[in-house]
Amino acid sequence: QVQLVESGGGLVQAGGSLRLSCAASGRTFSSYTMGWFRQAPGKEREFAAAITSSDSTYYADSVKGRFTISRDSAKNTVYFKMNTLEPEDTTVYYCAAGGFRWTSQLGSRWRSYGYWGQGTQVTVSS
Repeated sequence: QVQLVESGGGLVQAGGSLRLSCAASGRTFSSYTMGWFRQAPGKEREFAAAITSSDSTYYADSVKGRFTISRDSAKNTVYFKMNTLEPEDTTVYYCAAGGFRWTSQLGSRWRSYGYWGQGTQVTVSS
C-alpha cells in the first residue's frame, strides 16, 4: 500500500516557477514508477511526466524542456519543478505511483497507476 500527499501548488505569474512535492509512504517507494498527471475540468487526466525505479525520466511534449521530475528515495519524495509556466498550465496536478515495468504506452496512461494523491491546484496568471 502506498499513500501519496502532494504539496507546493499555488498561484504564480506567467513565466514564473513552482515546485510540486509528492511525499510517499511505504517501504517500496523506490521500486515504483512515479508519475505526474494533470486534469482540467471536464477533460481526461493527462500525462505530464514520469520517473522510473531506475531514474529514467519521460515527459509529455507540452512540458518537455520546461518541467523536471526527480525523486529523493531517502525522503520518499518525488518533485516536479515547473519553470516558464504558462496560463495553459493552469489545472490540478496529481502524483501517482505504479508498480509496472515502463513502456511509453503504459506509462502515459493514468489507468496504469494504482495509487494517487489528492491533487494540488496550480494557477498561472497572464
